[in-house]
Amino acid sequence: MDITELTVHELQDKLNNKELTSEQITKAYIDRINEKEKDVGAFVTVCENEALNEAKKADAEGYNGAFKGIPIGIKDNLNTTGIKTTCSSKMLENFVSPYDATVVEKVKQEGMPILGKLNMDEFAMGSSTENSYIKVTHNPWNLNKVPGGSSGGSAAAVSANLVPWALGSDTGGSIRQPASLCGVVGLKPTYGLVSRYGLVAFASSLDQVGPITKDVKDCAMLLNIIAGHDEKDTTSYDRPKVDYCKALKNDVKGLKIGVPVEFFGEGINEEVKAKLRQAIEVYKELGAIVEECSLNASEYALATYYIIACAEASSNLGRFDGIRYGYRAKDFTTLKELYTKSRTEGFGDEVKRRIILGTYVLSSGYYDAYYKKAQKVRTYVKKQFDEQFKKYDVLLTPVSPTTAFNIGEKKENPLEMYLADICTVSINIASVPAISIPCGVDKKGLPIGMQLIGDRFNEETILNAAYTFEQKIKFRENYKPEFKKD
Repeated sequence: MDITELTVHELQDKLNNKELTSEQITKAYIDRINEKEKDVGAFVTVCENEALNEAKKADAEGYNGAFKGIPIGIKDNLNTTGIKTTCSSKMLENFVSPYDATVVEKVKQEGMPILGKLNMDEFAMGSSTENSYIKVTHNPWNLNKVPGGSSGGSAAAVSANLVPWALGSDTGGSIRQPASLCGVVGLKPTYGLVSRYGLVAFASSLDQVGPITKDVKDCAMLLNIIAGHDEKDTTSYDRPKVDYCKALKNDVKGLKIGVPVEFFGEGINEEVKAKLRQAIEVYKELGAIVEECSLNASEYALATYYIIACAEASSNLGRFDGIRYGYRAKDFTTLKELYTKSRTEGFGDEVKRRIILGTYVLSSGYYDAYYKKAQKVRTYVKKQFDEQFKKYDVLLTPVSPTTAFNIGEKKENPLEMYLADICTVSINIASVPAISIPCGVDKKGLPIGMQLIGDRFNEETILNAAYTFEQKIKFRENYKPEFKKD
């Protein structure tokens, strides 16, 4: 038995039945990291000793917590006491937070060993994890391909069985797109369902923490842990507690699914379209009602997203000035020179690009023309989603316009890279939840993801729709990463 192949709910059963110990599970993952991390490059920091000590503690105390003793990986923009939080940037390469993010606190309260911090695009800005100052992460399905981004380290680690599950963050698709490219499950929850306290901010009105897992049941279980009101986060909603596992009925009879035609137009790879059409037929066989619909606001979503996200990024990243914390330039003579050199040397090209764009759209004379107009379009996008959810329970779209592309292929063409998010950004603008699940592979054996979008705080519906599809096609039983190279 390969312990690292098991899902979390399978590990949970084996712990409870005393077939495995937490130390055995954690050791198996550490051995796997030692074997495969050199090929994948998913980790910024590996916490081998800390994880093993926590596992031994869980074994000694007994598994009185539902997930006690089951290890996890954490994206490196979530604050962790005693472990560096770098955001994969030179600016924060030696930063150790004095406090835990709320989601990390919840994970620790469960007694879950943290295997380490996972690589990402610098400050979560990117779609390939090539913008990391630390290293480039490789896709386990083909090591010459990108894993997606910005949560590429989290998705690659789950896909390569380096962690049983992981936390990521999603600003415009940063959980769902890498989940799609790496053949795993990724959920972007409704904005406000999961606390953002302790998440290093990129775009505060768009960012959301969420799970990346091997299957949908694991996804529901991790959402159970991290969801909930947090007084430390003023954007956190106070709602009744929900057990998302109870939503997994394996039944979609009568479920109304809308398929927005705009998401299947120009720029979407033909193999991706073909797999999505096959998925639609599966839903019909399972008794769902599937109809085409229109969501034409999607054509404005990408421009709207990049205006709002860059504006908020330029504001949020203003704190990294070489004085309060973060990287400080060594040679300077004036305060202005200290600011300029510290930010020039500490930030990577993509971060600088977005700060400059964000500062521009917020500047006098351009604010009304760009930022204010983008906020009006955001309201229009939200209204369009609201209209669709009066008719449909779920919307079905691609996640990524293509399967995983080659490392270096789009790095020098920012516009082409931004287009990788064309199917995902409107979900963040509308603050609705969406899940990515694998629905097949292309001719080269690379995973293709399907996106299921739900109404606000209706995670149960999309989780059940995803779970029912997953039980039918059994993706994990039929396909596995091969760690091959072209």
